[in-house]
Amino acid sequence: MRWVTVLLATLLVLLQWPMWFGERGWFAVQRLENSLDQQQAANARVAQRNAQLDAEVRDLRTGVRGVEDQARREMGMVKPDEIFVQIVPPAHGASRPAPASSAPAAGG
Repeated sequence: MRWVTVLLATLLVLLQWPMWFGERGWFAVQRLENSLDQQQAANARVAQRNAQLDAEVRDLRTGVRGVEDQARREMGMVKPDEIFVQIVPPAHGASRPAPASSAPAAGG
């Protein structure tokens, strides 16, 4: 009777081995699921970036305004009838100069 128990236990282990440690076993499936989760997260990030680029392309194709904005942003382009004015914010700690008076000086 002892050898029957050993034989059945051995048979059970041999049948269970591929299910746990085989090529398509439980541990392999867990590794693949983790890999799938990582790939889906990467795909979501790329899909979001593609949506942003698609919106930009549609904006550039639909009107002159999009092309104009892009050119102004990237190349600093100014129209012929425009005057480009750049306002530079003062540095911290810099004192403001006193405004010049346009009235003639009295007492002269």
